[in-house]
Amino acid sequence: MRRLYLAGGIVAVALGAIGAALPIMPTVPFLLLAVYCFARSNPEWERRIVEHPHWGPQIRDWRERRAISRRAKIAAIGAMTVGAVVTWYTLGAPWYWVSVAVLVVAGTWIATRNE
Repeated sequence: MRRLYLAGGIVAVALGAIGAALPIMPTVPFLLLAVYCFARSNPEWERRIVEHPHWGPQIRDWRERRAISRRAKIAAIGAMTVGAVVTWYTLGAPWYWVSVAVLVVAGTWIATRNE
């Protein structure tokens, strides 16, 4: 089971790295998943993510207070909005409505978290 958690953590870090480069893909949710997996498989890698100078504070805020900073909320909702606009221009209906639905559901959830 430990190897499965390790593999899951590695995949989550890889997806988080992709998300750091692409504005429409999240980073921190994948890093949260990686921390969860590494806590059960490799505590040293968990510590390295939690203590990372850029991503660590967001991870600690979520772990300790289930909080998302206002800046992160604006960035996340903004990126989802850009994604919906790009979908509208490139794919049109009905795919645009899928993007809008994700924006409304996920954006509302993000907006209502503690700061």
